[in-house]
Amino acid sequence: MDDPTDRRDTVRAAHAKLERLRGDLKGMRGVVVAYSGGVDSTFLLKVAHDELGGGVLAVTNRARHVPAREVADSVAFCAQQGVRHLLIEVDPLMLDGFADNPQDRCYMCKRALFSQLEDIARERGACCVVDGTNVDDTKQYRPGMRALEELEIVSPLRDAGLTKAEIRLLSHEMGLATWDKPSCACLVTRFPYGQRITRESLAQVEQAETLLSSLGFGQLRVRMHADMARIEVEPAQMQRVLEGETRMRIVEGLRRLGFTYVTLDLQGYRSGSMDEPLR
Repeated sequence: MDDPTDRRDTVRAAHAKLERLRGDLKGMRGVVVAYSGGVDSTFLLKVAHDELGGGVLAVTNRARHVPAREVADSVAFCAQQGVRHLLIEVDPLMLDGFADNPQDRCYMCKRALFSQLEDIARERGACCVVDGTNVDDTKQYRPGMRALEELEIVSPLRDAGLTKAEIRLLSHEMGLATWDKPSCACLVTRFPYGQRITRESLAQVEQAETLLSSLGFGQLRVRMHADMARIEVEPAQMQRVLEGETRMRIVEGLRRLGFTYVTLDLQGYRSGSMDEPLR
């Protein structure tokens, strides 16, 4: 059982960081928010809009490597909250060498995307571009962080010391539907480095994950190794994957999408599993 005192201390610490975040944002005359529709950027956008109102512009990339459901969620949230919203398309597959899937692919993509966001900020008279990087992100392999540093992108959640758990806690208190939303990285992370990426393969893994989501699986990934699908789900849901009817629907569905082999990763879901060979 959780210690009530520890719980109160956790909540108190999160609220203190929230106040710092509000103060930091209030001091900005206007911002462009890199908005993906996920947990972190939705929380950031909500707080920024509370503090700056019309001084906030949310910008979402709707290129093919971004899951369509994430784009749809971003559009719906901005409409609901009355936030100014701009959809752009920065396709990393158009970048020289990106489709070959090098280890610095994230850097290449972030550099292209945030360069365009900076152009938008200048055109709109915003003081800066802000993104949803949190403290936990700095502890993982994130080559894209270098692009943010080079372009001097502001990361208010990280600067306020907010962790993913604290962001979820505060999002829940605010009534944000994203408070328990599964993490969803771009679709490129489903491929091992060096395996060529195409628009067709991006669509293939997105459809595979949509199938599993429709069967009730929450946090998941379908990693694509040539013609093999490696499914990652939470350990508590592994047994469901193996149940007769569910197993057959997954196998048949993924084979229709073009996978020859369908496998279950016994380690379960984990963020950045494609980076494990680099460690």
